[in-house]
Amino acid sequence: MSDMTVFYVEDMTCGHCESTVKQALHEALPGAPVVIDLAAHTVTVQGDAALAEAAIRDAGYTPDKRA
Repeated sequence: MSDMTVFYVEDMTCGHCESTVKQALHEALPGAPVVIDLAAHTVTVQGDAALAEAAIRDAGYTPDKRA
Protein backbone atom coordinates (compact mmCIF):
# COMPACT_ATOMS: atom_id res chain seq x y z
CA MET A 1 0.00 0.00 0.00
CA SER A 2 1.28 3.47 -0.90
CA ASP A 3 2.11 6.13 1.62
CA MET A 4 -0.08 9.11 2.30
CA THR A 5 1.19 12.44 0.97
CA VAL A 6 0.18 15.83 2.29
CA PHE A 7 0.26 18.88 0.05
CA TYR A 8 -0.20 22.47 1.17
CA VAL A 9 -2.22 24.26 -1.53
CA GLU A 10 -2.32 27.93 -0.54
CA ASP A 11 -4.35 28.97 -3.59
CA MET A 12 -7.17 26.49 -2.83
CA THR A 13 -9.52 28.94 -1.15
CA CYS A 14 -13.16 27.94 -1.70
CA GLY A 15 -15.54 25.04 -2.17
CA HIS A 16 -15.17 25.21 -5.95
CA CYS A 17 -11.39 24.94 -5.60
CA GLU A 18 -11.83 21.96 -3.29
CA SER A 19 -14.11 20.21 -5.81
CA THR A 20 -11.74 20.89 -8.69
CA VAL A 21 -8.73 19.48 -6.82
CA LYS A 22 -10.66 16.45 -5.61
CA GLN A 23 -11.95 15.69 -9.11
CA ALA A 24 -8.47 16.04 -10.61
CA LEU A 25 -7.06 13.61 -8.04
CA HIS A 26 -9.88 11.10 -8.55
CA GLU A 27 -9.19 11.16 -12.29
CA ALA A 28 -5.42 10.79 -11.84
CA LEU A 29 -5.59 8.21 -9.03
CA PRO A 30 -8.92 6.36 -9.31
CA GLY A 31 -10.06 4.94 -5.99
CA ALA A 32 -7.33 6.67 -3.98
CA PRO A 33 -8.45 8.18 -0.68
CA VAL A 34 -8.40 12.01 -0.78
CA VAL A 35 -8.94 14.20 2.28
CA ILE A 36 -9.10 17.96 1.89
CA ASP A 37 -9.00 20.45 4.76
CA LEU A 38 -9.98 23.69 3.07
CA ALA A 39 -9.40 25.83 6.18
CA ALA A 40 -5.83 24.52 6.50
CA HIS A 41 -5.29 24.47 2.70
CA THR A 42 -4.14 20.85 2.86
CA VAL A 43 -4.75 17.89 0.60
CA THR A 44 -3.91 14.39 1.81
CA VAL A 45 -3.86 11.67 -0.82
CA GLN A 46 -2.77 8.07 -0.97
CA GLY A 47 -0.86 6.89 -4.02
CA ASP A 48 1.80 8.15 -6.39
CA ALA A 49 2.87 11.53 -4.98
CA ALA A 50 4.34 12.76 -8.28
CA LEU A 51 1.15 11.90 -10.14
CA ALA A 52 -0.96 13.60 -7.45
CA GLU A 53 1.20 16.73 -7.55
CA ALA A 54 0.96 16.87 -11.36
CA ALA A 55 -2.83 16.48 -11.20
CA ILE A 56 -3.15 19.37 -8.74
CA ARG A 57 -0.88 21.56 -10.89
CA ASP A 58 -2.79 20.62 -14.07
CA ALA A 59 -5.99 21.70 -12.30
CA GLY A 60 -4.44 25.17 -11.91
CA TYR A 61 -3.22 25.08 -8.31
CA THR A 62 0.19 25.24 -6.65
CA PRO A 63 0.84 22.25 -4.38
CA ASP A 64 3.71 22.25 -1.91
CA LYS A 65 4.57 18.77 -0.67
CA ARG A 66 4.85 18.56 3.11
CA ALA A 67 7.17 16.11 4.85
